[in-house]
Amino acid sequence: MQSHGTGVPDRIGFLSEPDILASQQYSDHQGTSGRQPEKSLMSAVLLDAIECFQKYPVLHDEYENRLFREAENWILDNDREWLFSFINICEALAIDPHYLRKGLLHWKGNAMRSVSTRERNKRSA
Repeated sequence: MQSHGTGVPDRIGFLSEPDILASQQYSDHQGTSGRQPEKSLMSAVLLDAIECFQKYPVLHDEYENRLFREAENWILDNDREWLFSFINICEALAIDPHYLRKGLLHWKGNAMRSVSTRERNKRSA
Protein backbone atom coordinates (compact mmCIF):
# COMPACT_ATOMS: atom_id res chain seq x y z
CA MET A 1 0.00 0.00 0.00
CA GLN A 2 1.18 3.49 -0.69
CA SER A 3 0.16 6.66 1.07
CA HIS A 4 0.03 9.90 -0.81
CA GLY A 5 -0.56 11.93 2.35
CA THR A 6 -3.98 13.14 1.21
CA GLY A 7 -6.28 11.41 3.69
CA VAL A 8 -7.04 8.42 5.82
CA PRO A 9 -9.21 5.47 4.84
CA ASP A 10 -12.14 4.31 6.89
CA ARG A 11 -10.70 0.81 7.10
CA ILE A 12 -7.31 -0.54 8.11
CA GLY A 13 -5.24 -2.65 5.74
CA PHE A 14 -2.77 -5.33 6.68
CA LEU A 15 -0.95 -4.11 9.76
CA SER A 16 2.31 -5.79 8.79
CA GLU A 17 2.68 -3.53 5.77
CA PRO A 18 4.74 -0.37 6.19
CA ASP A 19 1.86 1.93 5.31
CA ILE A 20 -1.36 0.75 6.93
CA LEU A 21 -3.60 3.64 5.98
CA ALA A 22 -3.97 4.01 2.22
CA SER A 23 -5.31 7.40 1.25
CA GLN A 24 -6.30 6.18 -2.20
CA GLN A 25 -8.59 3.55 -0.66
CA TYR A 26 -10.21 6.23 1.45
CA SER A 27 -10.74 8.58 -1.45
CA ASP A 28 -12.13 5.83 -3.67
CA HIS A 29 -14.48 4.47 -1.01
CA GLN A 30 -15.52 7.44 1.10
CA GLY A 31 -14.84 10.67 -0.73
CA THR A 32 -14.19 13.85 1.20
CA SER A 33 -17.10 16.09 0.29
CA GLY A 34 -19.33 15.11 3.25
CA ARG A 35 -16.56 14.85 5.85
CA GLN A 36 -16.71 17.18 8.82
CA PRO A 37 -13.62 19.41 9.19
CA GLU A 38 -13.01 18.08 12.72
CA LYS A 39 -12.92 14.50 11.46
CA SER A 40 -10.58 15.49 8.65
CA LEU A 41 -8.25 17.00 11.24
CA MET A 42 -8.53 13.88 13.40
CA SER A 43 -7.69 11.74 10.37
CA ALA A 44 -4.62 13.85 9.67
CA VAL A 45 -3.45 13.62 13.30
CA LEU A 46 -3.86 9.82 13.31
CA LEU A 47 -2.12 9.43 9.96
CA ASP A 48 0.81 11.59 11.06
CA ALA A 49 1.26 9.61 14.28
CA ILE A 50 1.17 6.29 12.44
CA GLU A 51 3.61 7.53 9.81
CA CYS A 52 6.04 8.73 12.53
CA PHE A 53 5.63 5.44 14.39
CA GLN A 54 6.39 3.39 11.29
CA LYS A 55 9.04 5.62 9.78
CA TYR A 56 11.25 6.02 12.85
CA PRO A 57 11.24 2.76 14.86
CA VAL A 58 14.97 2.40 14.28
CA LEU A 59 16.39 5.44 15.99
CA HIS A 60 18.86 7.29 13.81
CA ASP A 61 19.17 10.69 15.47
CA GLU A 62 17.70 12.72 18.31
CA TYR A 63 14.96 14.28 16.17
CA GLU A 64 13.74 10.93 14.79
CA ASN A 65 13.99 9.41 18.26
CA ARG A 66 11.76 12.16 19.64
CA LEU A 67 9.18 11.80 16.83
CA PHE A 68 8.97 8.06 17.37
CA ARG A 69 8.70 8.33 21.16
CA GLU A 70 6.01 11.01 20.97
CA ALA A 71 3.98 8.97 18.48
CA GLU A 72 4.39 5.76 20.49
CA ASN A 73 3.44 7.48 23.77
CA TRP A 74 0.36 9.01 22.14
CA ILE A 75 -0.70 5.65 20.67
CA LEU A 76 -0.24 3.86 24.01
CA ASP A 77 -1.99 6.52 26.11
CA ASN A 78 -5.50 5.62 27.31
CA ASP A 79 -6.57 9.24 27.88
CA ARG A 80 -10.26 9.78 27.12
CA GLU A 81 -10.47 13.36 28.39
CA TRP A 82 -8.44 15.03 25.64
CA LEU A 83 -10.47 15.39 22.42
CA PHE A 84 -7.46 14.54 20.25
CA SER A 85 -6.27 11.50 22.19
CA PHE A 86 -5.58 8.30 20.27
CA ILE A 87 -8.61 6.56 21.78
CA ASN A 88 -11.00 9.43 21.04
CA ILE A 89 -9.75 9.96 17.50
CA CYS A 90 -10.04 6.27 16.67
CA GLU A 91 -13.54 6.06 18.09
CA ALA A 92 -14.65 9.23 16.26
CA LEU A 93 -13.38 7.69 13.01
CA ALA A 94 -15.05 4.31 13.75
CA ILE A 95 -11.69 2.55 14.14
CA ASP A 96 -11.22 0.09 17.00
CA PRO A 97 -8.34 1.73 18.95
CA HIS A 98 -7.35 -1.51 20.69
CA TYR A 99 -7.17 -3.42 17.42
CA LEU A 100 -5.14 -0.68 15.74
CA ARG A 101 -2.82 -0.37 18.75
CA LYS A 102 -2.30 -4.14 18.86
CA GLY A 103 -1.50 -4.19 15.15
CA LEU A 104 0.96 -1.31 15.44
CA LEU A 105 2.75 -2.97 18.35
CA HIS A 106 2.90 -6.22 16.39
CA TRP A 107 4.34 -4.30 13.43
CA LYS A 108 6.93 -2.67 15.71
CA GLY A 109 7.99 -6.06 17.08
CA ASN A 110 8.50 -7.38 13.56
CA ALA A 111 10.45 -4.27 12.56
CA MET A 112 12.72 -4.56 15.62
CA ARG A 113 13.33 -8.27 14.99
CA SER A 114 14.20 -7.51 11.39
CA VAL A 115 16.71 -4.85 12.43
CA SER A 116 18.23 -7.17 15.05
CA THR A 117 18.65 -9.91 12.46
CA ARG A 118 20.34 -7.53 10.02
CA GLU A 119 22.68 -6.27 12.75
CA ARG A 120 23.64 -9.83 13.72
CA ASN A 121 24.27 -10.68 10.07
CA LYS A 122 26.50 -7.61 9.65
CA ARG A 123 28.58 -8.55 12.70
CA SER A 124 29.03 -12.14 11.57
CA ALA A 125 30.00 -11.19 7.99
